[in-house]
Amino acid sequence: MSTNVGGSPQANGHTETKSWLQPKNYTMAGTHPESKILFLDVNILDSTGSEPYMGDVLIEGERITQVGTVPSRATLVNNPRVRVINGRGRTLMSGLGDAHTHMSWNGGDLEALGDLPVEEHTLLTARSAQCYLDSGYTMCFGGASAKERLDVVIRDAINAGDIPGPRSLANGKEMARRDGELCAGITAYADGPDEMREVIRHHVALGVDNIKLSMSGEEILENRSAEECFFTDEETAACVDEAHKHGKLVCAHARARDSVTMCVKHGVDVIFHASFIDDATMDMLEKVKDKHWVAPALAFPYGTLYDAAPFGYAQSKAEKVGYKRDLESSIKAMREMHKRGIRVLPGGDYGFAWTPHGTYARDLEHFVNLLGFTPMEAIISSTAGVADLFMRSHELGKIQPGYYADCILVDGNPLEDISILQDHDKLNVIIINGRVHKVSPQEYHPPPVAGQDGNRHVIVPNFPEVKKQWQKVDIATPFGQYDTEK
Repeated sequence: MSTNVGGSPQANGHTETKSWLQPKNYTMAGTHPESKILFLDVNILDSTGSEPYMGDVLIEGERITQVGTVPSRATLVNNPRVRVINGRGRTLMSGLGDAHTHMSWNGGDLEALGDLPVEEHTLLTARSAQCYLDSGYTMCFGGASAKERLDVVIRDAINAGDIPGPRSLANGKEMARRDGELCAGITAYADGPDEMREVIRHHVALGVDNIKLSMSGEEILENRSAEECFFTDEETAACVDEAHKHGKLVCAHARARDSVTMCVKHGVDVIFHASFIDDATMDMLEKVKDKHWVAPALAFPYGTLYDAAPFGYAQSKAEKVGYKRDLESSIKAMREMHKRGIRVLPGGDYGFAWTPHGTYARDLEHFVNLLGFTPMEAIISSTAGVADLFMRSHELGKIQPGYYADCILVDGNPLEDISILQDHDKLNVIIINGRVHKVSPQEYHPPPVAGQDGNRHVIVPNFPEVKKQWQKVDIATPFGQYDTEK
């Protein structure tokens, strides 16, 4: 098997198109440069679109160096300084990515989050960051933070090696007009192009990577319809111009038809939801599909319809306010986008009561069951696809030589059952930046018993005979001498 397989169409082209918007290339501390990890006999799902194949994978320092065939396999296996993990046919794949992350959400009471003291809120957000990594997620694109600097501080702490978490692109508070906010306590208000530019400059100074616009409503609020757009063309154009001027990506909560149209017309990079896109805007989007990503965040409308009743929000209520229509419209739109080759990425709105942290991989199941993606397409979207959103397709999101070693060893085959990625017990090994985050001691290559490995092991060699003089031995013990013949 070749050690270098061709690239994925979902991960090519965009980095060159918008190189001037390249997010800062953050590095992660904490990986010893001489560290070596060798995976033996794994089913390699490399996220290029090629079928998985059996082989070995060598990680040296932060990066994957050899994939498929490792010429020095025997020497490495016998080197006590190499961590050897016997795959036994399990699936080794890239860490997953979430394109719409709210690390500072937890439980769904957003107004309460606005009032939560910053010290407690920082701890909550750090716990969410670890939960993403515990769930096999190594890339998170910030979709809004409940406080201005929470995403930024957590991102920097992860990169410094102070706390565990995924690679992150940080956002600040979502920006909304004073008559169009979704939640007052977590919103940065601005009316008109000039004030919006000022708020964006303020967030840029805080160190964010992304700017979030809250352009349309949400049915659960009842007084802010998902089909209502609160931004004008002039405001949207000013926001994109100001953010891009500072090299920042723009994302938007845009369910309403008019808000989606403005996103496409004025170059909003990441469109969240796009529930009520119309045919004309779909055609516009297809023509400029290399300039946009769409993250539908299906988990929230789906969960509001089918999982919220135990929390006091009945399915009949969800249908009445419009979530069945929203979900059906979104599914239809995303199926059409997928058919047209528009980039649709999983992830979004986890951290509410019925979309709790730790259940992120449910999005991949939604992509397969609701949107018609194959399991391979869903996995590529969540790995190489999110790496493309990070504009680091050349070094993230694949199991290939030269790529950062962000990977998970899965006890099973997600191409046969995509839901297996939701079972944390099946995520046997999690590695980020070449550093082991999760592994049990028994995963390391066990020392052979007598007679194994060609009698090379120094502790339990396979003695051809037991010599007569060894059958009677006096052994010194803490309690005196012990004669084996007595």
